Amino acid sequence: MKFDRSAEIFAAAKQLIPGGVNSPVRAYRSVGGTPVHMARGNGAYVWDVDGNRYIDLVMSYGPLILGHCDPRVVKAIQATAATGTCFGTPSQGELDMAREITSRVPGCEMVRLVNSGTEATMSAVRVARAYTGRDVVLKFDGCYHGHGDSFLVKAGSGALTNGAPDSPGVPGKLAGLTLVARYNDLAHVAALMDAHGPQVACMIVEPVVGNIGLVRPNAGFLAGLRELCTKHGAVLIYDEVMTGFRVARGGCGELFGVIPDLYTFGKVIGGGLPVGAYGGRRELMSRVSPAGDVYQAGTLSGNPLSVAAGLATLRACDAPGFYARLEQLGARLQAGLEAAAAKHNVPLYVGRQGSMICPYVSRVPVTTLDAAMASDRALWTRFFHAMLREGVHLPPSPFEAWFLSSQHDEAVVDAICAAADRAFATAGTLPA
Repeated sequence: MKFDRSAEIFAAAKQLIPGGVNSPVRAYRSVGGTPVHMARGNGAYVWDVDGNRYIDLVMSYGPLILGHCDPRVVKAIQATAATGTCFGTPSQGELDMAREITSRVPGCEMVRLVNSGTEATMSAVRVARAYTGRDVVLKFDGCYHGHGDSFLVKAGSGALTNGAPDSPGVPGKLAGLTLVARYNDLAHVAALMDAHGPQVACMIVEPVVGNIGLVRPNAGFLAGLRELCTKHGAVLIYDEVMTGFRVARGGCGELFGVIPDLYTFGKVIGGGLPVGAYGGRRELMSRVSPAGDVYQAGTLSGNPLSVAAGLATLRACDAPGFYARLEQLGARLQAGLEAAAAKHNVPLYVGRQGSMICPYVSRVPVTTLDAAMASDRALWTRFFHAMLREGVHLPPSPFEAWFLSSQHDEAVVDAICAAADRAFATAGTLPA
């Protein structure tokens, strides 16, 4: 494969855009080489500016649960754009989206639309602080909640990939209001809450962690968090920007049966356009301006295009057997990757929840940040480049989840597994 045009664009972009990219993980710093610049997508495939075709497992990091250019989503965007892209006024679509979210998600009685996942998490924490009258936020190592100042402490995703989990520009006093607990270590969380409970406004957690790859909660972990928050009067926030409407129709609240006080959403509810949302118990959400005294606003919040794309996506996900089908495809991909790795004596642990999946080059199960960091990232990097040459587009980091869509049928999944077989055969001898 040639990447000449991608290289030209990247060289020019570095003169005008920090690092040449508008989101850090896109820069390929974790894997080396020239970032592939995409030109178009359709279904389960993308094509780069040099004309190379790939099976896509990035899927814009989660929103494209229906694949690229789903006709229903495209039609909704086109029809809405023809009537106006934004008005700065309320619209019917915003109400329709609020109804769709609250009807699906257990315990989500009211919702506010915003423009990004970061806006959603920042706003949810503000509500929690106002509601409790406390200042301290408890988060978990490796969980990424956007680039808000309170969250860039032992963060996952791009912050972890690029070696800057504690970002300059975040005031020390503000960082001091964030406690960090170990994910899947309930005893550690309990000890922190016993020591700091009266100061803790909220716990915010990815119920399934998608920003150090894919780490599922241990049995009883989420229930334990719920119990601790209730005991200490803290607000429990699920960050479902990634998992919401992806792992189940009602997200992790439905999947695990443990209900938080607040949720944050994004990705799927925008159908590929910028969006975010936060919601939860009416008692808390009633504090949000103008109903209450917690101020939050946004000129483009509830943008008609994003809402239209999101509504088309959510309604398509209501097709009979939709999530069961994604589960089957995810299981098929997991089994194929495990078989390919075993054939070539590559130690592999596959973390998976439905259509979210991440293979770690690891001899032990990856259930914590430490285990993820201990995986063989050098071999994974060689595997990444081998897969790219095989025509499979993966996230350029061992700490990012892969995503399937409804367009990744059995034939596509089997092609991925065959590519992985060939990649594992050569990854041990390829340069990093």
